[in-house]
Amino acid sequence: MAQAASKTCEICVSAPGSQYCLECEQYFCENCKTFHIRQKLSKNHQFQSSSDVIPEGKSKCKEHNEDFSFVCNTCNVAVCSSCVTDSHTGHAFSKLMDSISQLKEKNKKDLQRKVHETTQNMKKMEEVLKAFDVKAEVVVKAITEEGTRIKAMVDKCIAKMIASVKDQSKTETDKLTKIIADRKMDLKAGSNLDKKIYELDRTQNDGKLLQSLQKLTDDIAKLTIESIPEFPNIQYTAKPVTYNDIKQLFGIFKISGVRTQHIGNREKGLPNTKSDYEKDTKPKEEG
Repeated sequence: MAQAASKTCEICVSAPGSQYCLECEQYFCENCKTFHIRQKLSKNHQFQSSSDVIPEGKSKCKEHNEDFSFVCNTCNVAVCSSCVTDSHTGHAFSKLMDSISQLKEKNKKDLQRKVHETTQNMKKMEEVLKAFDVKAEVVVKAITEEGTRIKAMVDKCIAKMIASVKDQSKTETDKLTKIIADRKMDLKAGSNLDKKIYELDRTQNDGKLLQSLQKLTDDIAKLTIESIPEFPNIQYTAKPVTYNDIKQLFGIFKISGVRTQHIGNREKGLPNTKSDYEKDTKPKEEG
C-alpha cells in the first residue's frame, strides 16, 4: 500500500491528503475533512488516517462499471445503482456504507461479548479448580485418618492376641511345671527308700529286720510311676491376606470427570476420569 506522503487532498488539490473517507474513498486534508463532515449528506462519514490503510482503488460493478453503492439484502451481495433497477428489481436494499458500519459495529460487539464471556468463564474455572484442590485435600485427609484408625485397630488386635498367647501359654507351662515338681517328689521318695534298703542290708537278720522289710515292701508298692503327660503344643496359622482384602477395609472415592463441550467448531474438555482405586475395588459390569 502507498503511504500518505505520496497523496494529496483530492478536494483542494494542494494540501497533503492525511485523511481518507471510507464512504467516498477519497483523500482529504484536515480543512477539507472539517468542511466535509459539516455537510448534511456526509456528516456521518467515517475517516481513517491515510498512513494506516489506503485503498488501492474503488471496487466497481463488472456488469455496469459503476461503483458499488448498495447491498442487496435478498442476494447478500454489493450492487451498483443500475443493478437496483436491473437484475435485482424488487429486492430489498440497504446502503453499502450503512451495511459496512453495521457489520463493523456488530463484529466489535460480538467480539467484546465473547471476550468478556470467556474471561468470566476463565475466572469461574479458576475458582472451581481451587475449590476442587481443597476438596481433594479433604479426601486425602479422610483417607489418611481412616488408615490411621485401621492401623490402630490392627495394633490393638495384635496386642490382644499376643497377650492371649502369653496368658494361655503360661497356664500350660504352670501345669507342666507342677507335674515335673510332683515327679521330683516321687523320685526323692524313691531315693529315700533306696537308702533305707542300703541301711537294712547292714542290719542283723532278726524279727525286727523282717518287720522293717515288710514295711519297706509296702512303701515301695505305694510308689507309682506316672505316665508322661501329653505335652502342650502351640502354633500360628496365618490367613492369606491380599492387597484387595486391605482395600475392602477402606471407603471408596469418586471423581466426576470434566465434561466435554462443543464450542463452535472446536471440541474442548478432557475425558472422564475414574480412579484406579475405584476400578480395582468394583466388579466389572457386563452388558
